[in-house]
Amino acid sequence: MSTRTDLVESLMSRFPDVPREAVIKEDLLRGGLAFDDSALSDPEGGDVKPKSYFIFSFDHRTLPELGTAALRRPPEEIVLTGGPYDLRRTVVSVRTNPDSPYRVGTDDDGRMRLHLDGRPIADVGLPPMPNYYRHTLANGKSVMEVAPTIQWGYLIYLTVFRVCQYFGAKEECQYCDINHNWRQHKAAGRPYTGVKPVDEILEALAIIDKHDVEKTSTAYTLTGGSVTSHVGGKTEADFYGQYAQAIEERFPGRWIGKVVAQALPRADVQRFKDYGIQIYHPNYEVWDKRLFELYCPGKERYVGREEWHRRILDSAEVFGPRNVIPNFVAGVEMAAPDGFTTVDAAIDSTAEGLQYFMSRGITPRFTTWCPEPTTPLGKANPQGAPLEYHVRLLQTYRAIMEANGLTSPPGYGPPGPGRAVFSVSSFMDSLPATTP
Repeated sequence: MSTRTDLVESLMSRFPDVPREAVIKEDLLRGGLAFDDSALSDPEGGDVKPKSYFIFSFDHRTLPELGTAALRRPPEEIVLTGGPYDLRRTVVSVRTNPDSPYRVGTDDDGRMRLHLDGRPIADVGLPPMPNYYRHTLANGKSVMEVAPTIQWGYLIYLTVFRVCQYFGAKEECQYCDINHNWRQHKAAGRPYTGVKPVDEILEALAIIDKHDVEKTSTAYTLTGGSVTSHVGGKTEADFYGQYAQAIEERFPGRWIGKVVAQALPRADVQRFKDYGIQIYHPNYEVWDKRLFELYCPGKERYVGREEWHRRILDSAEVFGPRNVIPNFVAGVEMAAPDGFTTVDAAIDSTAEGLQYFMSRGITPRFTTWCPEPTTPLGKANPQGAPLEYHVRLLQTYRAIMEANGLTSPPGYGPPGPGRAVFSVSSFMDSLPATTP
C-alpha cells in the first residue's frame, strides 16, 4: 500500500465484521502516535491526566529520545470520536512514536484531532486530571506514582514490584522492557518506587476512594515482575497476596481484585483466592512451543511451557474457569527472525491456543505488542507485526469465543464498539455489546 491510509481503508473493506474503530486502534497500538506540543501536558498540576508509565514504557523511543514528550508528558490515553469514519467512542492507550504517520494536534479551529498522513480522521478527547491525582501521600509521593489509574479510570494499576527477577538476556522475556523502564526512569531522576510498601498502597487507595465520588474505579490489578526467589522474605504468592489481603480488609468489596503473576502451583493459587483475589491472570505470552522457549527463556527454564499450561488449568479449578484470564502478547508470533513469516500461519497458531483454553471455559485476553526499542524483539522488529495480523486476530478471537459459548471476561468493563474502556488492545471493542 502506498500510504498508511490506503492500508487501513483496505483492511476495513476486507474485514467489515471487524469494527472500523478497532482497525484504527490496533494500528495506533502497534505503531504508536506522535504529539504536537499543543497536545502535551505538565506532569503535575495540569488539566490532563499524564502518562504514568505504570509498568512498561509502551513507547517506540527511549525517554532521552522523546524530547519534549519526555518533559511535558503525553496523556495516559486518548478517546477518538467522529471524523470521516464516523468513529464511535474509542479509548486508546498512548504509545509514543515521533515518526508515526498518526499525529495528535490542535487544528485552526482550536479542536484537538488525530491526523493520519496529514488528514484529520477523528476528534480527540483527553483524559481529565482526576481529583485524586491532585493529592499526595503524607510522605509527599503522588497518587499517580503509587496507584495510577488506566482504562479511563476503570482500573487501578498497582505495580508493586517494578523489576523482574528474570534478568539478563538468558532469562528476560524478549519483548519485555520492565527492567529497562525501571532503569530509564531512575536515570531521568523520576520517582519510580521499586517495591511499594503496603501502607503506601492503602493510603493511595484511601485517597482514590474518598475523591472518586462517581465510583469510576471498579477494579484493581496487583502485578509486577516475576519472583523466582523472594522479595522481602516472601515468595511470589505471599508477596503479592499480602497486598490483596490488606486491601480487602481495609476496603471490603470496594473493587474487583485481580492479580497478574506467574502460573503458580495450585497451593499458591489457592492462597491468592484466600487473600481475596477474584481474578487470576497467569499469562501464557505466546502459544507456539518453539517461540515460547525462545521468547520466554526464564519462564521455560523455571517452569516450562507444558507445566505452565497445566497450572493454568489447575487454577481454573480454584477460581472457576471464567475467573482465570491469561494474557498473550499479540504480534510477537510474527517477530523476525524466528517468528511465523505469514499471517495465515501466525493466526493458525494463535487460534490453536485460543481453542485449547476456550474449549475448557477459560477466556484469554491479549495485549497488542508494542516493539519497545530496548528489547531484542523490538530492536529487530521496529514496525511490529502486520496490521492484517491484528485485524484477523480480532475476527478469530470472537469466532472461537462464540463457538465455545463464552462471553466477554469479567473485570474489563463493558464490551462493544463505543462502550469498551480496555485500552491496550481492541478485543473488548470487537465483542458484542452485551453485559459482561
